[in-house]
Amino acid sequence: MSDLPHQILSALDKAPNGTIEDTKTAFPGVSTEQVQAAVTSLAAKSMVTFKAKEQDLWTLTAEAEDIVSNGSHEIRLYDEVVKSLEGLKISEVGKVLGPSGKLGQQRAFKNGWVRKDGDKLVKNVEEKPVDTTAQDLLAIKKEGTLADAKELADLKKRKLVTKTKLLSFAISKGPEFALEIQKLETDVTIEMIQSGAWKTAKFKPYNFSAEGASPGAGALHPLNKVREEFRQIFFSMGFTEMPTAQYVESGFWNFDALYVPQQHPARDLQDTFYLKNPTKADLPEDKKYLENIHAVHETGAYGSIGYRYPWKTEESQKLVLRTHTTAISAAMLHKLAKDPKPARYFSIDRVFRNEAVDATHLAEFHQVEGVIADYNLTLGDLIGFMERFFAKMGVHQLRFKAAYNPYTEPSMEIFGWHGGLGKWVEIGNSGMFRPEMLESMGLPKDMRVHGWGLSLERPTMIKYGVSNIRELLGHKVSLDFIENNPAVRLDEDLV
Repeated sequence: MSDLPHQILSALDKAPNGTIEDTKTAFPGVSTEQVQAAVTSLAAKSMVTFKAKEQDLWTLTAEAEDIVSNGSHEIRLYDEVVKSLEGLKISEVGKVLGPSGKLGQQRAFKNGWVRKDGDKLVKNVEEKPVDTTAQDLLAIKKEGTLADAKELADLKKRKLVTKTKLLSFAISKGPEFALEIQKLETDVTIEMIQSGAWKTAKFKPYNFSAEGASPGAGALHPLNKVREEFRQIFFSMGFTEMPTAQYVESGFWNFDALYVPQQHPARDLQDTFYLKNPTKADLPEDKKYLENIHAVHETGAYGSIGYRYPWKTEESQKLVLRTHTTAISAAMLHKLAKDPKPARYFSIDRVFRNEAVDATHLAEFHQVEGVIADYNLTLGDLIGFMERFFAKMGVHQLRFKAAYNPYTEPSMEIFGWHGGLGKWVEIGNSGMFRPEMLESMGLPKDMRVHGWGLSLERPTMIKYGVSNIRELLGHKVSLDFIENNPAVRLDEDLV
């Protein structure tokens, strides 16, 4: 209704004390949405003030409407009992009254209107009872409520009425009240300045509470926010980031250089993605290194007895989607062998595994990895460093459990105490790189390397309260989740 604002102003002008107490009464047939839009517009111009009034409104269900028209189930049953001079057989109730017969029988018994006489129902009162159920429902239909709260609750329990909210407004004259609606300017234009019209123009008050328009800019994914926090931790501890911008690796760097045998289950098609084209990768130009790897795998060297199988160059040349970033770590350590000196490297990047997708697993995920190369390192140095590293993430209770990795010995799984779950949770893997792996590269015998790794997804899910990894990555991700979540800080308990 385009003239509704004028109708409201006219009604206010004529109303006693300049106040309309209830818009539902003053403007019958006009929807709440239309009234709300009109009074909000007038209030923005300070022409009116208003206050919303909310009250409960009870409406009848389809069953209740039938009761109002035809009587309650219990009164219908009573009428049928009266009609049957010898009494209404209990077995005939369903046939006479249909599905509502049983309910009518229960309530008629409860009210004391009928009683059993053998296999029959007979009346228990001389005069026809008052159908209070139908009367109450009729009153609700007219008034929208019922004075007797107990009866109203009973009707609600019987699912004969439902509650909705009735919204109306009390409106009063505002400081700028007038019968005509004056258009308020919102901007000072060049024309207004040139003509001087701005001096007499009336402007709409600036709403300092209004939210600004969304800039529509991009947002960092929660994984990237946590990734950046990890990067800053590594940088603060003197690490250098490794170049990991390649997802495709040769079987040599992904498996052979890490002392993973060529018949290991991890190299099967059901665990690793292989490339069809190109079919072969180039092997390192360092022929001595290739010979050392061949010997370590086939017959053993540098204190190892080897795996005792015929090592094949063709297997090393297969191209795979890397299953871990440790392939990059191996290549970096091989470069370090040309000029051995203490070094600290880290990487955070994507890896791929051919496994079934579920709430906690995807076919790809991000691996956080760090390696430290130095002279005469021990397992105690690794444990001490793990405690300092995870403390920067807010994890102060650690446990270590012996484990097996092909390229580290000894190896340890890392567990952290999860206060929320009240149990120890595995948060990473670690170990000392094997001598036959390092000495094959040409690193000095007394230079040792320890390393560790964890996923990026698990701490991200913990920090942002995500239980299903498919809500963190993939087509189920909410854009609001990405845009509205703040940057994370790892100075609070991660687990």
